[in-house]
Amino acid sequence: MTLATTTAPVNITPEEVAFYHENGYLVVENAFSPEEVAELRAETTAICRGDRGDVRGVVPADPNESDDDVLRQYLCIHFPHKLSDVMFKYLAHPAMVDVLTKVIGPNVKCMQSMLFIKAAGKPGQAWHQDEDFIPTRDRSLAGGWIALDDATVENGCLWVIPGSHKRGILWPQRDHDDREFDCTIESFNFPYTDEDSIPVEVKAGAIVFFNGYLLHRSLRNRAESGYRRVLVNHYMNADSLLPWRLKPGERAAIADFRDIVIIAGEDIYNYKGIEEISSAHVRPSGEGGCAKDPAKTSEAMAGMSAMMPPKMG
Repeated sequence: MTLATTTAPVNITPEEVAFYHENGYLVVENAFSPEEVAELRAETTAICRGDRGDVRGVVPADPNESDDDVLRQYLCIHFPHKLSDVMFKYLAHPAMVDVLTKVIGPNVKCMQSMLFIKAAGKPGQAWHQDEDFIPTRDRSLAGGWIALDDATVENGCLWVIPGSHKRGILWPQRDHDDREFDCTIESFNFPYTDEDSIPVEVKAGAIVFFNGYLLHRSLRNRAESGYRRVLVNHYMNADSLLPWRLKPGERAAIADFRDIVIIAGEDIYNYKGIEEISSAHVRPSGEGGCAKDPAKTSEAMAGMSAMMPPKMG
């Protein structure tokens, strides 16, 4: 697989970098060309049809099934870059590299991709902070949220609480039974209200960058038809260890998840090698209800989060 792309970088300004650090997010419009968006949409369909290889939870589509029938079966697929050359190459899209090297630093690594399909009627995700699921040591986690459709309030765009990242606090989490959202546990007891949040409506081809401590959520797709497709990749400073999953007997202080892709600069820990740990799988949508048995709840949460890639379902 190759990371090379031909699109020019976006060259964000110092003012935009300052906005990101102050507010915890940044919108870059027209980062992806219409042709690139079309390629990612087509690849989304191919993955959901089972044409790119085994995805845990995906049933290969019958040739007679329409693309719409296939896409509506899935809310989110984790780690599509593990089996798709197209998804892999866009990890280091020039717009991604330009922004991330300015808001994080010259050395950047990627550890996760998530492909949201979110057809009409599909649930959103409750308030949460990504750093709860992907723990960095230097608070450098950043999401790159690539809109493959126009994202609107009606179809379930991202909502953020500007500035909620600044204190670096991870708020408590709990299960919920709100079917507006999938089974992902929600953050609560933070000193903000829904009225403090703003919708981030963007056109297809935009990237929304956001800090791992930023409180954010999305609501159900209430449009009569269509999708809110998004490819979200997660990145961090490559100079920081990534204590994502402890191996038996490993100390948290030196734990370092090594199933990564360097997208800019150097990998100072390259002497450790690269491991193949994560695999593509479907996130449960929760439309049939979320398990309340602790063991089942843990299994469902594992399917949502990539914290424990080999065990997610």
